[in-house]
Amino acid sequence: MKQEERKQQTIQLLLETTKGLIAQKGCDSITLKDIMDVSGLSKGAIFHHVKSKDEIFAWVLQESLKETNERFINQVEQGPTFDGPMQRISESFSALENPKDVTNKVLMYLFGKEDQPAVAEVLQQYYDLSLHFSKQWIMTGHQHGVIPQTVDADKIGELFMLLSLGLRVRSTISAAPAAFKSQDFTSFIIHILQPR
Repeated sequence: MKQEERKQQTIQLLLETTKGLIAQKGCDSITLKDIMDVSGLSKGAIFHHVKSKDEIFAWVLQESLKETNERFINQVEQGPTFDGPMQRISESFSALENPKDVTNKVLMYLFGKEDQPAVAEVLQQYYDLSLHFSKQWIMTGHQHGVIPQTVDADKIGELFMLLSLGLRVRSTISAAPAAFKSQDFTSFIIHILQPR
C-alpha cells in the first residue's frame, strides 16, 4: 500500500471514530485516548496527522461540506437543470435542525472555544468554505442558465450561510416546535433562485 493511501485510510479512520464518539459522548467528553482506544491507532500515528482533537473536529466540519458539494457537482454533471442539484443540496438541510447531528455538536463545541486562536481559525475556515460553496452553487446555476444572472451570488450565498448557521444553533438551544423548518428553508431558496 502506498504512503498516500495509508494516510487517507488513517484520516478516514480518525474521522469515523471521532464522529462515532461524538454521537455517543458529545464533544466535551472525548479525549485523544478515547480516539486511540476505539480506533486502535497509536498516539504517534494520531499526532503524525493532527495536533489536537479540535483539529479532527475541523475535519468533521470540512467533510460534511465537501460531501454536500460532491453530491451537488455529481448532479450538475448529469445535466443542466435546477431541480436535481437543488435536491442534492436540500437533502443536507434536515441535518441543520437535528440536535444530534455531529456537525451541529462540533460547531456548538467550537463556538464555545472561539477565543482560542486555533479554534477561531478552524471556525473561520469552516465559514469561508461554506460561503465559497454557497456562492459556487449559485454561479454554477448562472453558467448553466438555471439561475438568473440577477441573483447576486455574494449576497444570497451569505444569506444562505446566515440562515443555515441560525438553524444549526437553534437546533441545540431550543426544544420548542419551530415555525421555520428546513422545508421552509428549501422553499425560500427555491423562490429566490428559480427563474421566473
